[in-house]
Amino acid sequence: MGLGQYDPTILWPEKITSSPDHSDMSADDEFDKSLRAKTPNVSPVQIAAGDVIVVAQSEQFFTPEGADAIRDAVAALESLDQVERVLWMDRAPMLNIFGLPEPILPKRNASPARFEAAKERALANPMIGGQLLSPDANTLLLMVQIDWLFVTDDNDCTDALREAATAALANHPGVAMTFQVTGEVPIRVSWAASTRDNERKYQLIGYSIALVIAYILFRGLSSVVIVALAPSFGVFWTLGLLHYLGFADNPFNSVIVPVLLCMVGFTDGVHMMVQIRRHRAEGMSATDAARLSIREVGLACWLTSLTTAIGFGSLALAHHEIVREFGYCCVIGVLMTFISVITVIPLACASPLGRNVHSGYGHNLIDKNLSKISVVIEFVLRHSKKVSFAAIVVTLLLAAMTLQLRPDQRLTSNMSAGSESAMALAHIDKQFGGMETAEVTVQWRKEVSATDGEIGRVVAEVDDLLRSEPLIGNPLSIRSLIDALPGEGDPGTRMSLLELLPPPLKRAYFVPERRVAKVVMRLQDLGIASYGPVFERIEQGLETIRQSHPNFRLELAGSAVGRWKNLYRIVVDLAFSLGTATVIIFAVLTFVYRSVRLGLISMIPNLFPLAMTGFILLIMGESLEIVSVCAFTVCLGIAVDDTIHFLTRYREELKTAPSGTEAIRLAFVGVGTALVMTTVVLIVGFSTALLSDARDHRIFASMGILTIGGALFADLVMLPALLQRYAHRQETEKVAEL
Repeated sequence: MGLGQYDPTILWPEKITSSPDHSDMSADDEFDKSLRAKTPNVSPVQIAAGDVIVVAQSEQFFTPEGADAIRDAVAALESLDQVERVLWMDRAPMLNIFGLPEPILPKRNASPARFEAAKERALANPMIGGQLLSPDANTLLLMVQIDWLFVTDDNDCTDALREAATAALANHPGVAMTFQVTGEVPIRVSWAASTRDNERKYQLIGYSIALVIAYILFRGLSSVVIVALAPSFGVFWTLGLLHYLGFADNPFNSVIVPVLLCMVGFTDGVHMMVQIRRHRAEGMSATDAARLSIREVGLACWLTSLTTAIGFGSLALAHHEIVREFGYCCVIGVLMTFISVITVIPLACASPLGRNVHSGYGHNLIDKNLSKISVVIEFVLRHSKKVSFAAIVVTLLLAAMTLQLRPDQRLTSNMSAGSESAMALAHIDKQFGGMETAEVTVQWRKEVSATDGEIGRVVAEVDDLLRSEPLIGNPLSIRSLIDALPGEGDPGTRMSLLELLPPPLKRAYFVPERRVAKVVMRLQDLGIASYGPVFERIEQGLETIRQSHPNFRLELAGSAVGRWKNLYRIVVDLAFSLGTATVIIFAVLTFVYRSVRLGLISMIPNLFPLAMTGFILLIMGESLEIVSVCAFTVCLGIAVDDTIHFLTRYREELKTAPSGTEAIRLAFVGVGTALVMTTVVLIVGFSTALLSDARDHRIFASMGILTIGGALFADLVMLPALLQRYAHRQETEKVAEL
């Protein structure tokens, strides 16, 4: 991934600029117009802004040797072509327009007392203490601005910076100092690198294990090779199309989509292969066996692909762009995989490669032991009333519990917890109260003068409100700047002192032409849901302040606030995607089977795995995240596959079976082998993603495993009971009519 051309929307797709979103402010034109007022050409100081944050840790910053070492490290950073500038403690803006710029750190020959005084002065400076220097003075933030013209490789924004700073310590052997890099760009780069590693490693592991398991199950090498060809071609065609259509950069496509398509293709391929092997073992020729198998399971394969595509396609209705693209990619992949299964497997079986495809038929582990679980189907059929009632009640109860899941989102959810960027971010959260920022904007009407003391009092009240919240870190405003100036008194009586501040510093938090002041705060990466109650209390407090000051308007703004306000969309996306997919799948099955009753019956075994998975997530304390929305919808598409194969076989058996009960038994035996085979391979395939160091991948894999396992139970236990209880007579009559 080259970052030679910088586009913040690529690196941070959900990022909202520091200016608040005023799209909903049309009710008060006066405030809106003030925001468009022209301002002098002054670049405000951005303390918390930096493409890359170099985190320096040492207990020796305020010693002669440590001061020299950190200065040399900064000089080494600025000597790099890709570094435009570095904002750090020694270059913090001065607080008095009449003062001369003076470094915080004394020169090497200064006395220990001067270094100690410098530390106290730095911690007391609102632009340094809690912003660039940690309260214990052992962590220093170097805010690096990148010149993107000179960036040719990812390492230019990560490793090269750390290595340059570390190399500068070679001349200071007595100084213990470490450097880490984090920030928007390193987090993105770390995520991309982790994704590439996972793509290669876990796909290779997953495919290898799946082939080994398939060989054990089929007891025939040629069968395994042919079954593997279908999803392989499907993935190859899909990835080519995704690159052509420009979807290659989606974070779920590199790992999840190929594994998912292999699993889906393998599922249909196993059903096709089981039929071909059975007919070959009965003495049919390769061509006739392939032709007959296509007629017998082709419709089921098409239905599974169609319903899976519907499940994936429902993601296209989501608000989140990444989720929508993931849905498009999955639909493309499922269709390509179906074409591959329906063409590659029959052709390969009819070729010399498939000459001994039936070798080992009837002697694999599942065929040998399927009869041992026949007691299950007999028990279910004898107690169909109780089992079907329990299936319906349990599914509804679990679904109700799943609705208690609450949405959440965090910056590092798709990163390795052990990555340098994630660990450095966690350290910033602990020492500085967070890397990400939000703000409260204070606006006043035109009758309020820019020097009116009421502005200072309102800002002070907002500042006090934010400081009362433990999760809010180090608020910074004109109140902080005024308090740092000589003299005493509250900000309301000292507003005139703002004129003593340098314009770049003052205008970072106070823009009189637009009648706006800002109070900036830091937020930790705890999951944005953790800040929900905090933001609600802040908004309530702001409303109380506003009522006491009717000429002012107060608003909570920032990227984190925007994510919090949009959290409901995760729930809406999930409900809308699952609801739409469920309705469409019900309609498709009802139309294909020409039975509303079968369509309704199929909903229970399809929804039970999702409800069970959601319930387990709830009791494990997990939240509903973007990856969960994708996983739920994907799992619905996979779960319905087994149901379709069972129902299709059941309908076929009804034509010749002496009774509906016997048709259920025959369907159980006929598709049981393939269902268990595909479930074992799917679970093994998904379980490899549990080894990923990315949290999103582990959640996706866990949900996939739970859903697939639940789907097998539902289709071998719940579905037969529901068919026995509700379908026999009516479905026998419909099949007879056909």
